[in-house]
Amino acid sequence: MKPAAAPKLSPEILDHFAALESPWRRWRQQFYLGWKRLTWRWLIGGAHLTKRTLDIVGSGTALFVLTPLFLAIALLIKLEDRGPILFPQIRVGRHGRIFRMWKFRSMRVDAEKQLQAVLAQNQHATGVTFKLKQDPRITRVGHRIRRFSFDELPQFYNVLIGDMSLVGPRPPVPREVALYTLADRRRLAIKPGITCIWQISGRAEIDFPGQVQLDVRFIESRSFWQDIKILCKTVPAVLSGTGAY
Repeated sequence: MKPAAAPKLSPEILDHFAALESPWRRWRQQFYLGWKRLTWRWLIGGAHLTKRTLDIVGSGTALFVLTPLFLAIALLIKLEDRGPILFPQIRVGRHGRIFRMWKFRSMRVDAEKQLQAVLAQNQHATGVTFKLKQDPRITRVGHRIRRFSFDELPQFYNVLIGDMSLVGPRPPVPREVALYTLADRRRLAIKPGITCIWQISGRAEIDFPGQVQLDVRFIESRSFWQDIKILCKTVPAVLSGTGAY
């Protein structure tokens, strides 16, 4: 049996290799490839710098402007049950990094201890994320601040220190990540955010597979102007209270 003949190279490819025998042409080829790599790094680095600048300016401004609202919410929480004003929760960020996310406390002080008792009532059929419209652990003040996502406002501090971004997939808790498939883990490819596409498209009404699909779509097409667009749509979506549990 005759061995298979080696594939013939096209004249264009042969001319290319012949040209590289010249020191000048080899140097020019190396310079071109190096310049392309450097340009790509500048583009990527510039995009990260622009997004981080938006995060710092946006979160810093929000923390300053919303100070009176912060104080009012803190007072209402304290007056209701004398418990802590803020609730720190462990969340999973980019590439699985663990960080402490801050929220205004909207549940009873013993809410975490009562979690196992209400998990069976989860209204997200997949069982990865937990949502319950009539969660008995939520306080009276908690119901009001959750309707307009005011409980999430302290996360502007997380954005300011770099744990989160203004726009990105919502950060999951470790219990949820433990149930992720490899496809679900694509949500962890970038820094988590305060708002995202599904936050302005139905919020808690969207099930977990739908959230993953929207998050991946955002990750694959993210840009500065897309962030601005989502931020602009977040304000009316939050104030309407649609899909908030």
